[in-house]
Amino acid sequence: MFSGQQVSDNQSHQNEHSTTPVTTYRLQMGPQFTFSDAEKIVPYLHALGVTDVYLSPILQAAPGSTHGYDVVDHQTISAEMGGITGFKKLSEAIHASDMRVIVDVVPNHMAVPTPLYHNQALWSVLRDGAESPYANWFDIDLQESGDGILMPILGRRIGTVLAEGELSVEQMVVPGYENEGETFVLRYYDHIFPVRRGTEYLPIAELVDSQYYRLSYWRVANEELNYRRFFDVDTLAAIRVEDADVFKESHRLLIDLYHEGHIDGFRIDHPDGLADPRQYLRQLKVETEGAWVVVEKILEGEENLPSDWPCAGTTGYDALRRIQGLFTDPQGIPDLTALHTEISGSYDGVQATEIAAKRQIVDQSLFAEVDRLAQLLASVFHADVRLRDHTFRAIRRALVELLVHMDRYRAYVVPGEKPSTEDESVLRAAHSHARRSLDEEDYDTLDAVVELLLGNEIGSAGRTHDDARHEAIIRFQQLCGPVMAKGVEDTTFYRYTALLSMNEVGGGPNYPTCTADEFHAWQGHMQRHWPTSLTTLTTHDTKRGEDTRAQIAALSEHADIWRDTLAQLRSLTADIRPLDLDGQIENLLWQTLIGTWTPAGAIEFDRLEQYLLKAAREQKRWTTWTEQNSSAEENLLEFARTVIGDETVVELLGSLHHTLYASTRANILAQKALQMLMVGVSDLYQGQEITRNSLVDPDNRRDVDYSHLADLLDELDAHGLGSNPDLDAEKMWITSRMTRLRRGKPRLASADYEYRPLPVTTAHAFAFARMKDDDAVIGVFARHVSTLEKSGGFSQHTVVIPDGVWRNIFTGQEIEGGSVLLSDLLKVFPAAVLERKS
Repeated sequence: MFSGQQVSDNQSHQNEHSTTPVTTYRLQMGPQFTFSDAEKIVPYLHALGVTDVYLSPILQAAPGSTHGYDVVDHQTISAEMGGITGFKKLSEAIHASDMRVIVDVVPNHMAVPTPLYHNQALWSVLRDGAESPYANWFDIDLQESGDGILMPILGRRIGTVLAEGELSVEQMVVPGYENEGETFVLRYYDHIFPVRRGTEYLPIAELVDSQYYRLSYWRVANEELNYRRFFDVDTLAAIRVEDADVFKESHRLLIDLYHEGHIDGFRIDHPDGLADPRQYLRQLKVETEGAWVVVEKILEGEENLPSDWPCAGTTGYDALRRIQGLFTDPQGIPDLTALHTEISGSYDGVQATEIAAKRQIVDQSLFAEVDRLAQLLASVFHADVRLRDHTFRAIRRALVELLVHMDRYRAYVVPGEKPSTEDESVLRAAHSHARRSLDEEDYDTLDAVVELLLGNEIGSAGRTHDDARHEAIIRFQQLCGPVMAKGVEDTTFYRYTALLSMNEVGGGPNYPTCTADEFHAWQGHMQRHWPTSLTTLTTHDTKRGEDTRAQIAALSEHADIWRDTLAQLRSLTADIRPLDLDGQIENLLWQTLIGTWTPAGAIEFDRLEQYLLKAAREQKRWTTWTEQNSSAEENLLEFARTVIGDETVVELLGSLHHTLYASTRANILAQKALQMLMVGVSDLYQGQEITRNSLVDPDNRRDVDYSHLADLLDELDAHGLGSNPDLDAEKMWITSRMTRLRRGKPRLASADYEYRPLPVTTAHAFAFARMKDDDAVIGVFARHVSTLEKSGGFSQHTVVIPDGVWRNIFTGQEIEGGSVLLSDLLKVFPAAVLERKS
């Protein structure tokens, strides 16, 4: 664990340099969008009203990286983006415009790049083994690595590769090691590996066998990989940031830039992958003296962020889920669920789908990690005479059941500390569910495994603090996250397709809706405990952009029309539907088409094709990333291509798009206004100030036309909305008025502004006030507007506004406090934000 000063966990403490953002704007940096490109849009971002420019990772990434999460050098700013000079120039421009800089940090892993020498730390370890100055960086015990660190990069088995002469020893000047002159390397096509000193002149087979690494056929990885990965990605190797020296060296540059004033806050990627997230955050707080920090923590259900984490909160998936739930009509869910069952042919509910998906993950892509942990547990048990009769197979069965029945990303049991009541209850609940899937003869083993993972004394006295037991506790928790992420987000979400807008990071079909009372209660909690947490509607990791989700969610208000339309669509396409077309993917296809439909028609086919291939392979039923069913994939794509080229289909979908428009517009505009008034720091994702029909990455990292956005904002500022604005103009209007309101009232992003629900007389409206002394801002939002219209509209329904005179910042309308007709307040927009005038 870290050595160093311990600090208070009070997230409100910050140093003089530290500032709390008010409204952030996320930019996806990379070779396709450099620091110079970002500098050009600084005037637009300032005019828009944002306070902080929020950058994706800026450190040197692997060759060809378009996202930056595959870091290879922590001491270098990305050359492709413009290097340290370009970054400082951008930072200075941002600060000169009275904005600040937030940077994404990747503490959990580094890339295993091609060629490997781009990661000098890993190159050093593979060349020098335990003698490398980086020997403690990567999550593997070099003394117990057997044949060496597995490098599963061969296209065929090692024997065949050697027999065919595909491996060769060469001499070259290795980039980054120019001072060493020519050195020996081992080459396999584009892959280049270091040669251990003293083995250069061995016969090729002996040389290969003598390295600190083991070259292997790529399929070996899932069964024998011996380093911890990021999820199941072989090319991302975890680092031991819990080691104080590793933390210091991997964070030195970013922290120096923070103290120099070039960076003002941090977003921490995937803290659940760390050995001890709390201690990591404590160390970061020490080093930055209290910077604003948010963590990419996915909270399941009613799970709360650990109260002893010294950070400002999360990156906002908890907010996204509840906002999405508010604008999903519960009345439509049963019909949509029945329709999914009919088309998919699957009668499995959400829970059964999740458990089956997790089982597939632990049996296949995470087999090596599960086996490694089971071996560790078995060695712990075997070392204790009182536990020795628990066999490896029984331990592995118990471990698998615990992993698949965990209902969240992990618990936070710290070795040597008594687990919190919540952490213990999480493991106890998984234990209870796991028992139902095991034979009675495995119960004792399951009980023993759980007690050990909780850090309780079990077996012989005095062994509670054995290093191996501590390691098992940590590795179990680090493995829970990948099982959850790969089993739920990256599998279940592509199988259970009743309503795709539910299937979002931090949410899912277990949480389809959110009531007003539930939202109010949660906002009260956030105002008291995490008032500067981030809120968001779209990120680089969301399965769909906010507008695509909003349009799909509108189906919940029109389930009957959707059923009829889908029946017509399926009848029209029956003759061309492939016999091997999976029903879950077909349901996903139709919802994706309507979710991405625009007034111009269907999504571009190349984007749809890329998405469908990803969705089908993530589903892992009839094709996968590693076992591709090319024939069935091509049949799916040909079907989709034909569908969007059929005039009758296009006419039907266009008609449905028109029918959904009122609901879609209301969802898009109201959720944006709500997100920007609720408790917390508002985050805007690049380009989402107007409508974008984005899908999962890389689709959501498409270029943004900032010239168009700047021109649109200038036009709106100069002339207003006009009499017949389109939805892009309306969304830009709502967004820009909210950003500027927030910039003028920066304490909205603090605990200073109390959250107070306001009474409304219909479930189709939602209202609250943010109040600070004599100042206040009120938000009123319509929801499920088509369902409302079917019941006669707002009629005489009202909202009670506090006394005073109020001005609607979107329309200029002035309103007297008291009981106000919703039909008057929401006649122009589905949201009203009122600022006190007197």
